[in-house]
Amino acid sequence: MRNFFELAIWIRSHHLTMEIYKLTKEFPKSEFYGLISQMRRSSSSIPTNIAEGCGRKTNPEFIRFLVIAAGSCSELHYQLILSHDLGYLQSNDFKELQSLVIYIRKMIFKFISRIEVGIPDT
Repeated sequence: MRNFFELAIWIRSHHLTMEIYKLTKEFPKSEFYGLISQMRRSSSSIPTNIAEGCGRKTNPEFIRFLVIAAGSCSELHYQLILSHDLGYLQSNDFKELQSLVIYIRKMIFKFISRIEVGIPDT
Protein backbone atom coordinates (compact mmCIF):
# COMPACT_ATOMS: atom_id res chain seq x y z
CA MET A 1 0.00 0.00 0.00
CA ARG A 2 1.27 3.46 -0.93
CA ASN A 3 0.95 6.65 1.12
CA PHE A 4 -0.90 8.90 -1.30
CA PHE A 5 -0.16 12.06 0.70
CA GLU A 6 3.55 11.57 -0.05
CA LEU A 7 3.08 11.49 -3.84
CA ALA A 8 3.88 14.68 -5.75
CA ILE A 9 0.91 14.12 -8.08
CA TRP A 10 -1.47 13.90 -5.12
CA ILE A 11 0.01 17.00 -3.45
CA ARG A 12 -0.30 19.05 -6.65
CA SER A 13 -3.78 17.79 -7.42
CA HIS A 14 -4.94 18.57 -3.87
CA HIS A 15 -3.54 22.09 -4.28
CA LEU A 16 -5.43 22.39 -7.59
CA THR A 17 -8.66 21.30 -5.92
CA MET A 18 -8.22 23.89 -3.17
CA GLU A 19 -7.69 26.60 -5.83
CA ILE A 20 -10.82 25.51 -7.72
CA TYR A 21 -12.90 25.70 -4.54
CA LYS A 22 -11.50 29.17 -3.77
CA LEU A 23 -12.07 30.56 -7.27
CA THR A 24 -15.53 29.09 -7.79
CA LYS A 25 -16.74 30.96 -4.68
CA GLU A 26 -16.69 34.03 -6.94
CA PHE A 27 -18.78 32.47 -9.73
CA PRO A 28 -22.40 33.58 -10.15
CA LYS A 29 -24.75 31.91 -7.65
CA SER A 30 -26.82 30.70 -10.62
CA GLU A 31 -23.95 28.29 -11.43
CA PHE A 32 -23.97 26.63 -7.99
CA TYR A 33 -25.71 23.48 -9.22
CA GLY A 34 -24.09 23.68 -12.64
CA LEU A 35 -20.53 24.65 -13.44
CA ILE A 36 -19.41 25.20 -9.83
CA SER A 37 -20.55 21.73 -8.80
CA GLN A 38 -19.04 20.12 -11.90
CA MET A 39 -15.66 21.82 -11.45
CA ARG A 40 -15.46 20.97 -7.79
CA ARG A 41 -16.40 17.36 -8.47
CA SER A 42 -13.94 16.89 -11.35
CA SER A 43 -11.08 18.62 -9.52
CA SER A 44 -11.59 16.63 -6.32
CA SER A 45 -11.88 13.45 -8.37
CA ILE A 46 -8.21 13.75 -9.32
CA PRO A 47 -6.66 13.41 -5.83
CA THR A 48 -9.52 11.14 -4.73
CA ASN A 49 -8.77 8.59 -7.44
CA ILE A 50 -5.04 8.80 -6.77
CA ALA A 51 -5.74 8.11 -3.09
CA GLU A 52 -8.12 5.26 -3.87
CA GLY A 53 -5.62 3.70 -6.28
CA CYS A 54 -2.95 3.83 -3.59
CA GLY A 55 -5.16 1.65 -1.43
CA ARG A 56 -5.43 -1.06 -4.07
CA LYS A 57 -3.39 -4.21 -3.90
CA THR A 58 -1.97 -4.51 -7.42
CA ASN A 59 -0.29 -2.16 -9.85
CA PRO A 60 -2.90 -2.75 -12.60
CA GLU A 61 -5.61 -1.66 -10.15
CA PHE A 62 -3.58 1.40 -9.18
CA ILE A 63 -3.01 2.28 -12.83
CA ARG A 64 -6.76 2.04 -13.53
CA PHE A 65 -7.43 4.71 -10.89
CA LEU A 66 -4.60 6.89 -12.22
CA VAL A 67 -6.19 6.74 -15.68
CA ILE A 68 -9.52 7.81 -14.17
CA ALA A 69 -7.72 10.73 -12.47
CA ALA A 70 -6.21 11.73 -15.83
CA GLY A 71 -9.71 11.68 -17.34
CA SER A 72 -10.87 14.02 -14.59
CA CYS A 73 -8.00 16.34 -15.55
CA SER A 74 -9.35 16.48 -19.10
CA GLU A 75 -12.87 17.13 -17.82
CA LEU A 76 -11.64 19.97 -15.60
CA HIS A 77 -9.56 21.40 -18.44
CA TYR A 78 -12.68 21.86 -20.55
CA GLN A 79 -14.58 23.35 -17.60
CA LEU A 80 -11.77 25.88 -17.15
CA ILE A 81 -12.02 26.82 -20.83
CA LEU A 82 -15.79 27.22 -20.52
CA SER A 83 -15.47 29.29 -17.32
CA HIS A 84 -12.96 31.58 -19.01
CA ASP A 85 -15.07 31.94 -22.15
CA LEU A 86 -18.14 32.79 -20.03
CA GLY A 87 -16.12 35.48 -18.24
CA TYR A 88 -16.12 33.75 -14.84
CA LEU A 89 -12.33 33.30 -14.76
CA GLN A 90 -9.81 36.05 -15.41
CA SER A 91 -7.13 35.28 -17.99
CA ASN A 92 -4.29 35.08 -15.45
CA ASP A 93 -6.21 32.58 -13.26
CA PHE A 94 -7.23 30.60 -16.34
CA LYS A 95 -3.66 30.35 -17.66
CA GLU A 96 -2.27 29.35 -14.25
CA LEU A 97 -4.91 26.66 -13.65
CA GLN A 98 -4.75 25.38 -17.22
CA SER A 99 -0.98 24.97 -16.92
CA LEU A 100 -1.38 23.15 -13.63
CA VAL A 101 -4.01 20.76 -15.02
CA ILE A 102 -1.84 19.96 -18.05
CA TYR A 103 1.20 19.45 -15.80
CA ILE A 104 -0.70 17.12 -13.45
CA ARG A 105 -2.04 15.07 -16.38
CA LYS A 106 1.51 14.70 -17.73
CA MET A 107 2.73 13.72 -14.25
CA ILE A 108 0.04 11.05 -14.03
CA PHE A 109 0.97 9.46 -17.35
CA LYS A 110 4.67 9.60 -16.55
CA PHE A 111 3.94 7.93 -13.20
CA ILE A 112 1.90 5.24 -14.96
CA SER A 113 4.87 4.56 -17.27
CA ARG A 114 7.17 4.25 -14.25
CA ILE A 115 4.83 1.78 -12.57
CA GLU A 116 4.56 -0.29 -15.76
CA VAL A 117 8.33 -0.70 -15.99
CA GLY A 118 8.76 -1.27 -12.27
CA ILE A 119 10.46 1.97 -11.18
CA PRO A 120 9.78 2.65 -7.47
CA ASP A 121 7.39 5.43 -6.37
CA THR A 122 8.79 8.91 -5.86
